[in-house]
Amino acid sequence: MKIMVVGATGRVGQLLVEQLRRAGHDVLAGSRQPQRGDDHAVLMDLHDQPEKLAKKLQGIAAVYFVAGSRGHDLLQTDLNGAVNVMKAAEIAGVHRFIQLSSAYDLQPERWAEGYLKDLTDYNVAKYFADEWLIHRTTLDYTILQPGVLTTAPATGRISLDEETLGENSITDVATVLARLIEAPRSIGRVIMMKSGQTPIDTALAQL
Repeated sequence: MKIMVVGATGRVGQLLVEQLRRAGHDVLAGSRQPQRGDDHAVLMDLHDQPEKLAKKLQGIAAVYFVAGSRGHDLLQTDLNGAVNVMKAAEIAGVHRFIQLSSAYDLQPERWAEGYLKDLTDYNVAKYFADEWLIHRTTLDYTILQPGVLTTAPATGRISLDEETLGENSITDVATVLARLIEAPRSIGRVIMMKSGQTPIDTALAQL
């Protein structure tokens, strides 16, 4: 499958590109600063208009949006940048769209809990980006909502329990994202994840 990963030079994006390529997919690595030495690196400036971005998505079967500004450009990257890519995907005739989001970003009543109280502006941006994807597009979407990302070693085991916050190995998040492309029952779903005891493939098969 030909896939575009938007945000390919980020912490999750790099691992996601590697995993998708190992699985045999033809992956374009899109970012504002394309990785040197990658023949499939593509300039994707999220400040560009959707019509311009759509030209980069011709022939693509699925788009992953895992870009993030780490709090420095929330409106233009995390919110409007995501919407621009969604619009571009629709213009280019792409149907599958997988978006990396944040735990409880669609539940503002929970934003005062734990570490979330320090991420309100981020969650506002992700809230409106996810709302657009769900209600303003016809894309076959999946939204993944991990909790805190850590550099802990991968465990390959997760929980999809939505009741409580949790932490996530960055590698495990990338693995779940990579598996979602082969999980048709994830289409139209918002999936919250954290570290747990269930093997990733088993957890996704139970969706």
